[in-house]
Amino acid sequence: MNTQGGIEDNAALLGNAQIARYLFGSFDAMAIRCCVELGIADIISNYNRPTTLSEIATGINSPSVNVDGLGRLMRFLVHRKVFDELPQPEDGDGETVYSLNHYSNWLLSHTNVTMAPMVMFFTDPFMISPLRNLSRSIKEGDSAFKMTHGDDIFDFSLINSEFNKMFNNAMACTTKFTMDVIMSNYKNGFLGMKGTVVDVGGGTGGAISAIVKTYPHLKGINFDLPQVISNAPTHDDVTNVAGDMFQAIPPAETIFMKWILHNWSNDDCVKILQNCRKAIPMDTGKVIIVEIVQHPGQHDLLNDVRVPFDLTMFAYFSRGRERTEGEWKKLLEEGGFHRYKIIYIPEIVSIIEAFPI
Repeated sequence: MNTQGGIEDNAALLGNAQIARYLFGSFDAMAIRCCVELGIADIISNYNRPTTLSEIATGINSPSVNVDGLGRLMRFLVHRKVFDELPQPEDGDGETVYSLNHYSNWLLSHTNVTMAPMVMFFTDPFMISPLRNLSRSIKEGDSAFKMTHGDDIFDFSLINSEFNKMFNNAMACTTKFTMDVIMSNYKNGFLGMKGTVVDVGGGTGGAISAIVKTYPHLKGINFDLPQVISNAPTHDDVTNVAGDMFQAIPPAETIFMKWILHNWSNDDCVKILQNCRKAIPMDTGKVIIVEIVQHPGQHDLLNDVRVPFDLTMFAYFSRGRERTEGEWKKLLEEGGFHRYKIIYIPEIVSIIEAFPI
């Protein structure tokens, strides 16, 4: 018996299967998109009970639904644990019945916290087509997005209203569920703050509005580019201020930045942090940074999401990147913040508190 040969054969088989799994990985994302486009999670939710395949087909707005194709899609999504499939009766005469679970609940469109806009954004042709230029990006330098569309992602959003709407919807839904986790896990941090909080790159003001609504002893400033602020709604106890974070940041006791610095190069981040340092009191001020802290070699579900994010930044942003704690420490020191604390929360991001002294 050739034991060594058997081990090598098994390893080769596993390697083959793993590469094949990666190749077919694109079907995971597109099957989720298909689910959102067809409103399958919403249809099941509307029945308020486990739902048959024919009932799902009836709920789809089309006179010629391919029920066989729908069944095969559902079989795939059940295999990927997106939906639950209830056991059929012992006589085998009943229809297959499907129900929502804690995965598919995130695909509902009518809930306050949903990932459906993110699904539609990241699987849109605008976002998928640049990935074909990934090798060219490595060879020639520049982002795959710019090579494909001719502009950086932010500049492109200014000239393409459809893309800009998708981008803003995706970021808004991300803000909602990220802020829910932050508000639950950083209560003492907000309670200990005083005066005014500036949300740098605050977009439509959803994050700063949530903070001041929960902690009414604080006042908020939503700070972003003029073209963003011009479309920002009004929130109680929040002042919308237009400006450029590379030039100056409104003075305040605390600065809040969520998913901002990862869009920029190290030099850019140092400039932003230096402006943050100028905007806060030396002795009592602090900056709250909400970003991914990479943990190379760590294997868990959240880290399996963190790792691809860095490749995402490389593909879509010319200067963006995710960083390790050591890289964050270096940036903070160069930006004028010589003391920091990382607060880990049950999310892919962490909270970094940075202090001048």
